[in-house]
Amino acid sequence: MTSLDNRAMSIDEGSDTPAVTDDAFLGDRLYILQPSSGYRAGIDAVLLAASVTNGPAEPTILDCGSGVGTVGLCVAIRCPDARVTLVEREPVLIDLARRNIDRNGLQARVSIIPGDVTSPAQKPEAPSLPAESFDHVLANPPYHDDSGGTPARDPVKRASHAMPAHALDSWVRFAARMSRPGGRVTLIHKADALPALLTALQDRFGAIAITPIHPYADKPAGRVLVSGIKGSRAPLELRPPVVLHEAGGGFTPYVGRILRQGAPLTSSRT
Repeated sequence: MTSLDNRAMSIDEGSDTPAVTDDAFLGDRLYILQPSSGYRAGIDAVLLAASVTNGPAEPTILDCGSGVGTVGLCVAIRCPDARVTLVEREPVLIDLARRNIDRNGLQARVSIIPGDVTSPAQKPEAPSLPAESFDHVLANPPYHDDSGGTPARDPVKRASHAMPAHALDSWVRFAARMSRPGGRVTLIHKADALPALLTALQDRFGAIAITPIHPYADKPAGRVLVSGIKGSRAPLELRPPVVLHEAGGGFTPYVGRILRQGAPLTSSRT
């Protein structure tokens, strides 16, 4: 559930830089350079960005483990007042993210800092950011357990696809440290990771909201969007599902508006 029907152009920039593609998002309003192999941002990233809806004037947004910046840059395009910070630990992805910020003219509102979101706050690898300074923290952690299967040879690809099972709690702990009181955190993950997500979020966030994401109306959910509000005591809410595709294979009108027009993810699915 990560492919998009957008334009892509392969670019080979020489032996020191991985081959990249130039991919269009949000109806050609945003162009993203990303590695042509390995983890590639697509539908999941756009849906996560669409979870940022109404909020305070000039909301502060943090994109954790941002990769080449797709999630945060989608937010910046959709929300003209948003101030977005990207955090990424891999130098090659940081370089591509900086180029994506520049080529889309978003230097005034988007910045990137190096750092490992799973590192304890006192360690030098941890991102250098003030605690409790963001209105909305977004995260798209690696989906797979690195103890299973054959790891990718490329270290960037390996880190993007898999992490230790216990690391999800570190992602949520970092999100809790960075979000202001009353701020929101939203993560997208595999549906079978929902128990681990809820365990990580409990005692840190309330008003938990779960949105199942189905590839087709008659298929089980493959992804979940899970959000919570720091310090809230409101009960958990199961929201209406998002269905990506119609029976014929095309996107549903609701999802098409999110992907191509930058519409927000709302409670209405019509």
